[in-house]
Amino acid sequence: MHMDEKYIRVATTIYKVVEQPLADGTKAIRRIPWSLSALRQDYGKGHIPPMDKYNGFCTVPSHTHYQKEIDGFYNLYEPIDHEPVEGDFPDIESILQHVFGEQYQLGLDYMQLLYTQPTQKLPILLLVSSERNTGKTTFLNFLKHIFQDNVTFNTNEEFRSQFNADWGGKLLIVVDEVLLDRREDAERLKNLSTAQTYKIEAKGKDRQEVNFFAKFVLCSNNELCPVVIDAEENRYWVRKIHPLKSDEPDFLQKLTLQIPAFLYFLQQRKLSTIKEGRMWFNFDLIRTKALDAIVQCNRDHAEVDMVELIRDIMETLHVEQFSFTPQDLVSLMRNNGTKVEAWQVRKVLKQQWHLLPAPNGLTYQTYKSVQGIPNQFLPETRVGRFYTVTKKLLKSLRF
Repeated sequence: MHMDEKYIRVATTIYKVVEQPLADGTKAIRRIPWSLSALRQDYGKGHIPPMDKYNGFCTVPSHTHYQKEIDGFYNLYEPIDHEPVEGDFPDIESILQHVFGEQYQLGLDYMQLLYTQPTQKLPILLLVSSERNTGKTTFLNFLKHIFQDNVTFNTNEEFRSQFNADWGGKLLIVVDEVLLDRREDAERLKNLSTAQTYKIEAKGKDRQEVNFFAKFVLCSNNELCPVVIDAEENRYWVRKIHPLKSDEPDFLQKLTLQIPAFLYFLQQRKLSTIKEGRMWFNFDLIRTKALDAIVQCNRDHAEVDMVELIRDIMETLHVEQFSFTPQDLVSLMRNNGTKVEAWQVRKVLKQQWHLLPAPNGLTYQTYKSVQGIPNQFLPETRVGRFYTVTKKLLKSLRF
């Protein structure tokens, strides 16, 4: 029994390295603290097994030039056991085309960067669909089979937990059936996606700051409000996934067999994009209608009504800009049957559109409704601290 057992000593603590069986038939490497007295019981007082000794832990990801020991430190990042071999991967190509659609080449870039540049920050990938049998979960499991112990499946509750030591050093954090619809969830997700360092915390242990390189892949059946995404947010890549044309029960096994050929392809392939930001991709390349739908769902109702009215005025009167005070807009909206308060209008203008009023009470031209005639407006000159909205601004709001 003792021949295959492995122990290591990190600083002054002994660990037994074991392979823990998992429900899917695979095994995961675990390091269990082991006492010296237990070793003496197992092996006898004078027969303590040899063990490698390390100064401490580190987490240095690599899939192509992996090292378990780096300058006397034990690397917690796990190796992947795939050996790249030239070959075909038709089923992997099929699932990637299904997930990334018209953005297939960008999807290949995403996979290639995960494999060859694991510390590179990447967008939060969010797959949404209200339909069944779309392959979202299959894609998550495919990522797990490629990167193995460096991928962790989290629940919504685990993501919110203060104890994060079990996922702080992973390449991918995936959440199936995500519902992080609280503002604090969104802020944490955004901050983590771009953080260079992060403080990990385990029960009963002090917090420790580590390099953070994890990427997030989320899935949801909620196409409109799975997470809070603001209009100016550019850290999300949202893909709407359609149902698979056929349901193969052994599809994941086929994908797994083709991983060596796929990794060989990624090693040889030239990226189709260059780095254009901290998360690699130019936002215009990864922006989708699915993202815009979520942004729209998260908007303040007052903001939606304001945009619709201002757009109507500009289109009806063929003007490029519209000036008004909050009270002007309140009157126009109420005449239009929309109940809104001046403070709501002011909040949208200042906090969401980042506009400032004229510094002093100045003369400006605005418009008023024609009573009893919809979509009819008359010019009117007034004096006040007014705001000005342009067509260019409305376009930038991603409505």
